[in-house]
Amino acid sequence: MVEKVIIMGAAGRDFHNFNVYFKDNPRYQVVGMTATQIPDIDGRMYPPELAGELYPDGIKICPEEELSDLIQQHKVDLVAFSYSDVPHGDVMHKASKVMAKGADFILIGATYTMLRSTKPIISVCAVRTGCGKSQTTRQVCKILKKMGKKVVAVRHPMPYGDLREQVVQRFSSYEDFERHKCTIEEREEYEPLVAQDIVVYAGVDYEKILREAEKEADVIVWDGGNNDTPFFYPDVHIVIFDPHRAGHELNYFPGETNMIMADIAVINKVDSADRDQIEIVRANIEKHAEKAMIVLAESEVSVEDPGQVKGKRVLIVEDGPTLTHGEMEYGAGVIAARTFGAGEIISPLPYAAGSIKSTYDKYPHVKSVLPAMGYGDDQIRDLENTINAVDCDVVLFATPIDLPKLLKINKPTVRVKYEYKDSSRPVLEELLLQKMENLTN
Repeated sequence: MVEKVIIMGAAGRDFHNFNVYFKDNPRYQVVGMTATQIPDIDGRMYPPELAGELYPDGIKICPEEELSDLIQQHKVDLVAFSYSDVPHGDVMHKASKVMAKGADFILIGATYTMLRSTKPIISVCAVRTGCGKSQTTRQVCKILKKMGKKVVAVRHPMPYGDLREQVVQRFSSYEDFERHKCTIEEREEYEPLVAQDIVVYAGVDYEKILREAEKEADVIVWDGGNNDTPFFYPDVHIVIFDPHRAGHELNYFPGETNMIMADIAVINKVDSADRDQIEIVRANIEKHAEKAMIVLAESEVSVEDPGQVKGKRVLIVEDGPTLTHGEMEYGAGVIAARTFGAGEIISPLPYAAGSIKSTYDKYPHVKSVLPAMGYGDDQIRDLENTINAVDCDVVLFATPIDLPKLLKINKPTVRVKYEYKDSSRPVLEELLLQKMENLTN
């Protein structure tokens, strides 16, 4: 009998799981996908051009809120949970609702969906969103380039536009961001690497993406998203931990899986976290990931002119996903404001416009800072209007890209940069070089 399936997702892992697990498999009939976490990604279609011969009409993507009705309507046999950064308890609450409607609930094994490469794969993943993957990925690329390697990065998917145009995306210049109509969230991940002269691939079909990346790389760096596991089988698996959220490494799916699989465990932000929280994270790594070698790292913040911050009334714009499903109340912007002596942090809440107000309603733990939400033109306009309405002296942008270049801001701006910095021995470079040497022996 053919099993009817719904894939629960958030425009990324769900598509990959479909491509490697369900597509072209006559045992299954995927009757729909659901979407959550990311604004405005439901109501779309996984197009027939990508879905294969078994799905000539494509696959409809519905809001996750409709899941129970969809199970009953289609007499669904199996629901496959396929997105990341979710508390373990919430995963099981969703499972309970699915099973109460008569369907099975599955989590597909991490290694089952990993593609094999002909080139060495270094993966950079995390136990939560906002741990510091991006700056660590940049550091890993620097180390590999220093070794004389041609490095290509492949980013976890962020296909929020027309999926048919996003099958394989290659970014090597700023013009490519315009050509692919990248959202702010996409640019935040791709742009800093391209600025390092690193070619970045992303998209929908990661088998095709991998084969293209292999053509021009000596080493491929998997740049993870959220706390998801890698899509490629890693030769070296680097996992980032955040002591500001000590204990989360045990309590979020699939971040705990990343921890258990880690070859190198980077405890980041040790310059701003409490010592006892750092030790909690270290103890959890030592207990649950015995093979992992531990590195302590700092997330070093800087601004070009500290005088523009000292004593000023500042609005802080932080990385969006770190605050939303990453559940942080603040990020690098607040740390920079404290470090460089800001006089007052001005809350943007009273000034929130349109979809930004909806973001605050959905994530009530975010109060004193502004998440840089920009998943579409309307939301970018709402972000711009919110910033311009706030009564402050200066706007502190703590996002991976220079947002003022994309927005029209009516007040002075200061950009906060944050980079990976080793805190003590062993350092990341020596451990990575050791692992790379083992690959060639």
